[in-house]
Amino acid sequence: MPASKNKKLVREMVGGEPYEYYRLGRYIVSAPGVCGGRPTFKYTRIDVRHALSLLSAGWPVEMVAKDFDLPAQAVKEAVKVASKALDKHEGAYAKAA
Repeated sequence: MPASKNKKLVREMVGGEPYEYYRLGRYIVSAPGVCGGRPTFKYTRIDVRHALSLLSAGWPVEMVAKDFDLPAQAVKEAVKVASKALDKHEGAYAKAA
């Protein structure tokens, strides 16, 4: 499922291979064909949900970033993207109620 009908599909060549994604942030993307289109860290197959689960288990941001060889800012952005998604979900739920 595309990230949003308002989002534009970005097409790049990475390592000689085509890479298509919907930008969800600077570091977070939804790439069709990668992890079922679930949010991942750009240019990786690292599912954002996995990083968030480590954070919820008490891992510090810096430890998650180091474990995945990502900038700490990417992990912080994952939290922001998840928070926005929950806000949208809550808003849709409130309208339906």
